[in-house]
Formats: sequence, structure tokens, C-alpha cells
Amino acid sequence: MRKKLLLLLTGLMVIFVLAACGSKSKEDVVEELNGKLDDLSGYKVDAKMTLKMGTDSQVYNVEIWHKDPTFYRVNLKNAEKDQSQMILRNEEGVFVLTPALKKSFKFQSEWPTNSSQAYLYESLIKDILEDKEAKFTATKDHYVFETKTRYQNNSMLPTQEIKLNKSDLSPAVVKVMDPDRNALVTVEFSKVKFDATFDKSDFDMEKNMTRAELNMPVMADGKDNAFTVKYPTAEIAGTKLIEEKEVAIEDGKRVVLTYDGEKSFTLVQEKVTVKEASSSPTYVDGDLVDLGFTIGAVSDGSITWTQDGVNYMIASKDLNQEELVEIARSVQGDVEK
Repeated sequence: MRKKLLLLLTGLMVIFVLAACGSKSKEDVVEELNGKLDDLSGYKVDAKMTLKMGTDSQVYNVEIWHKDPTFYRVNLKNAEKDQSQMILRNEEGVFVLTPALKKSFKFQSEWPTNSSQAYLYESLIKDILEDKEAKFTATKDHYVFETKTRYQNNSMLPTQEIKLNKSDLSPAVVKVMDPDRNALVTVEFSKVKFDATFDKSDFDMEKNMTRAELNMPVMADGKDNAFTVKYPTAEIAGTKLIEEKEVAIEDGKRVVLTYDGEKSFTLVQEKVTVKEASSSPTYVDGDLVDLGFTIGAVSDGSITWTQDGVNYMIASKDLNQEELVEIARSVQGDVEK
């Protein structure tokens, strides 16, 4: 019996030693990721992105195509609302396509290199490489990094947990967290294909717009101008709603919310009117910002975005870009005034 026990213990020790020899250090994994970044020629990825806003959550299916070095096609679709947006980057610039509105927008933007992007593999690698203090753990199937983010509104979403598959270092799950470590953005990757090949037209703006329009129901033409007014839930110290005004316009109504205090701002909302499609994109004065639920444009003093057929604009002389983004992200629920 004693001999069998000794043999069993010896066998377990051998297993532990082999396991220890097979495990990789943080430095080993970082070095491999660096090599992966250098060799990355392109990929196709499918993912599910869940955004938590208060007590509600919204789920988006995300299809990501990347061709090295600078071509991108990110299709975000809210399956529940049957709405989609596409971010496209090619040799002509950065575009956001909104097929339901028959509109395309062109940005003068450094996207995606100017910020963290939870669904872009090379962005996640850069976040790991740049954060020398990143925490590292290993599980049976995954390497897990906790890093700082590079978002414009970094104080709202300061950290992220990046889980990579041990087999090929492909992304598995990313959780972007608030200061209280609540996951506000979760991206679950279901399919990752490295060394993907592409057709010449895959990143063409007009061809992508045509394809997207064929697959999307067109929104109402503007005859029904009813919409629910939304209020920001982000708290800005010393600022409160002092006026809500409804203004009649040619195509319906515009609602103007005025907030006064130390950080005053105005929030304008109006229903979108779908007009004839234009072959030329609308040039946007501002930088592309991913609000999670939609794509917006932020500049010094204002931020604009469209959601569920409603145009939104926040204008302020007191708020910086980070604060504008924080408030815009919070205009989600129908809350008490």
C-alpha cells in the first residue's frame, strides 16, 4: 500500500513539474504577441458585443474585417432592432455608413489608432504592449491580461480584462470596466480567421453601402415624427435641467433641453427625415468616437450622433471632449427629470 502511495505521489510530482515547464510567463506571452502583431496580414472575426447601460443591456453582432495595414470594415448590427452601422477605412479615409438612413459620413480621423477598440485584435495587443504594469494570469485554456485602456473618456472606462486563447493567442473575451470594476462593455469572440483574403471591393464605400441597403429595411419617411425624449443619466456636479422646450420645424419637432450650472450644456433631439440617397458622403467636422450603441462625432464644444432614427447634439462651452462623450453615452434611458 505504501509503495503504491509513493508511486502515486511521484506521478503527481512529475505531472506538476511538466505542467510548470509547459506554462509561459507574462514576458513569453508578450513577446509572442509582439511577433503576432508584426506578422498580422489580415483577419475576419465574428463577435457579440453586450453594452450594459444602467439596468438595461443591448446586444450587437459585430463582424470585423481587417487588411493590413490600414483597411478596416466593422459592421455593427443590433439584431433586436434590425439596425446596423458600418465603420469603413480605406485609402480614401474613414467612413461611417448608416444604410437605414441612406447616409454615409466621412471623417478626418486617425481611427482606429487614436483609441482602444475592444473588438480589434491589434488594438488589444497594443494595449497589452503599452501597459508595462498590466496584470497577468493563466488558466487552463486562456492567458488573461488586465490593462489600462486608451479611450478618450478613460476615466469612465479605465481598465479592461483581455482573455486570449492559449492555442493561438486569438481573442476570446474582452471586458471593459468602469472604476468600480463593473463590465460595461463585453465582447465575446466566436470565430477568428487569421491570414484572411479579401476582394478589391470589400472595402469600397459605395459597394458596401449598396449591399447594406439591400439587406436593411428603410426607416419611416418622417411623416410620423413622434419620439420619446431621452435625458442623460451621467451626473455633472452643480448642473441641472432648467428648461425643456419643444420647437416646431418643417419636418416635425425639435426638443431642446437646457442644463445650467458650473458645467452648462444644451441637448437637442429631433427625428431624422429619410431623404433620397446621395452618392457623396457628408463630411463631418469632428473626430469619430465609438459610443458603444452608435458612432458619434466629437469636436471641441459639441458631440453629435444618431440612434433609433433620432438625431442628437450636445453643445457646451464648459465641457471638454471627455465629458461630452461621458454625457452622450448616458443618454440612454427615459428617466425622471
